[in-house]
Amino acid sequence: MKRLSRAWVAGLLCMAWVLPWGAHAAGGSDTPAWNASSKGDDAALKPAKASLAAGDYVAAQAQLKTALAADPGSADLNNLYAYALRKGPNPDMALVFKHYEDALRIDPKHRGAHEYIGEAYLMVGNPAKAKEHLAALDKLCLFSCEEYDMLKKAVASYDAKAPK
Repeated sequence: MKRLSRAWVAGLLCMAWVLPWGAHAAGGSDTPAWNASSKGDDAALKPAKASLAAGDYVAAQAQLKTALAADPGSADLNNLYAYALRKGPNPDMALVFKHYEDALRIDPKHRGAHEYIGEAYLMVGNPAKAKEHLAALDKLCLFSCEEYDMLKKAVASYDAKAPK
């Protein structure tokens, strides 16, 4: 029985280590992810998801603003709306930070919001705050996660470009 238990635990540990790498092998992208259990799967949000996937951030902003008005307590919607604002033309960074902060207030463990607010801090030249969110992701991601890896790359790229 001990062998079976050890084998079972070893198998779980192996899967926990391998599964995060599957996302990288599939080609992680800058396209935002959403929680399948959230209201983000409602038919009303499908056009926003399509707009984000197509890079039409202005259309996604309008669609997500409407969805957010109906469900302001959704961390996923706040995160996606902030993402669309940040990626769109002439982002209002105060509004971007407001919605990322709302997402994290609603769900302090929202990995996507930690990644994206970290990227937003890099956009405004605040790598120290970006690194705070990188540290938060390091604690949230037991082995590794795409959000941590992506923000780590963004911070490294920012640091490499910074004057020495």
